[in-house]
Amino acid sequence: MSESSTVAWLADRLRTEVARLAVGERLPSSRDLVRKLGVSPVSVARAVALLAAEGLVLTRPGTGTFVAPRRAAPARGDTSWQTVTLPSRPLDPLTVTDLLSAPPDGAITMAGGYLHPSLQPTRPLAAALARAARRPDAWDRAPSQGLAPLRTLFARMAGGDLGPEDVLVTGGGQGALAMAFRALAVPGSPVLMESPTYQGALAAARAAGLRPVPVPLDANGIRPDLLADAFGTGARLLYLQPGCHNPTGAALAADRRRQVLELARAANAFVIEDDFARHLGHAAPPPPPLVADDPDGTVVYLTSLTKPAAPSLRVGALIARGPVLERLRATRLVDDFFLPRPLQEAALELLSTPAWDRHLRALSAALADRRATLAAALARETPQWTVSQPATGLHLWLALDRAEEEVVREARTQGVTVVSGRGHFAAEPPGPHLRLSFAAAADLAELAEAARRLGQAARD
Repeated sequence: MSESSTVAWLADRLRTEVARLAVGERLPSSRDLVRKLGVSPVSVARAVALLAAEGLVLTRPGTGTFVAPRRAAPARGDTSWQTVTLPSRPLDPLTVTDLLSAPPDGAITMAGGYLHPSLQPTRPLAAALARAARRPDAWDRAPSQGLAPLRTLFARMAGGDLGPEDVLVTGGGQGALAMAFRALAVPGSPVLMESPTYQGALAAARAAGLRPVPVPLDANGIRPDLLADAFGTGARLLYLQPGCHNPTGAALAADRRRQVLELARAANAFVIEDDFARHLGHAAPPPPPLVADDPDGTVVYLTSLTKPAAPSLRVGALIARGPVLERLRATRLVDDFFLPRPLQEAALELLSTPAWDRHLRALSAALADRRATLAAALARETPQWTVSQPATGLHLWLALDRAEEEVVREARTQGVTVVSGRGHFAAEPPGPHLRLSFAAAADLAELAEAARRLGQAARD
């Protein structure tokens, strides 16, 4: 059991004890808890501190921990007036909360979009953060565009003749995406998006007041023939995931890359290139970013360190040429001025060490094993479902033979959380689908067990 889960378990035990005792009664001592429950003194101290912060206990140094006076529940006001006051907004809150909802206790999660802790570079991250915190200027104000050395590294990742002057450091990919939608289009205007597409992109576009227009894709990415028709809507913005498409895992074919850029240029439109999976290749490395071959500033490139590193390394970048970068900088100043310097310094430290390259090689091998294990187990347990075989990314995309709502419900009953395919479509989906993450589970055995449970759900 990890330290965090031990603290949570112990805090629950203490809450039960507090509910049993009267106000002012003393809880068992830290020494007694360590001896009886087999936990560390650090875990006990953290659990007690958590209960103290909740107002359940009072700590008296040298005396012990005591049940705090009960607080009456505050009276709930009448918030019905907000229904009248809030403007109409075409945003489904379930689409947003589904991205980060916690799985039930004991469930195998295949709904996550982040690496399991065992796949994260925890030690290199801790070392990088410690070194960053020791810098004499660690807590000074950071430049609004981001630290120059970090911008240089992001420009080098994107390739071409891009330089640090073309880069804006952001707080992860989702915030950058929301910023780009607000900066590049006015509310009410259409935005072209692959169909299906990333749930978070649909949510961000709708929150910005934009109108998603779906453009179908196939195994080779978005279809240029349908994209040409879609630009007839007057759209001046296209959201695209050419390197690795979420949720299908498809990569935009080489001949289509040129066609997509030509169509966007002819329409005087921007392309937001979401390259979230730049460091998540396993069967093959992803193709070069579109922005590297775009001297005219059609492409606004988005990438992040969150997916290949850890959920709380909220460091990403927007890369663009021309006046659009000034627009993005202005939007960032209105939003939050700048990304905290310690986080930027930690990211810079991490990317500048050999440990980062070692992590990426190990991650590539681990993702390949996980993808193959889950795909083989699904072929065995659910042969009636069609499973994608992506070369990059964290997910498998499944075409089902029955209503996905039934499968999601039965899977949850079997102790597996999955993502419904419906939320990835801006319009009516062509059929039932699931998105399964092979990166969020603990190990290969858990992936195999998840497939077995899904097989049972498919038969129920």
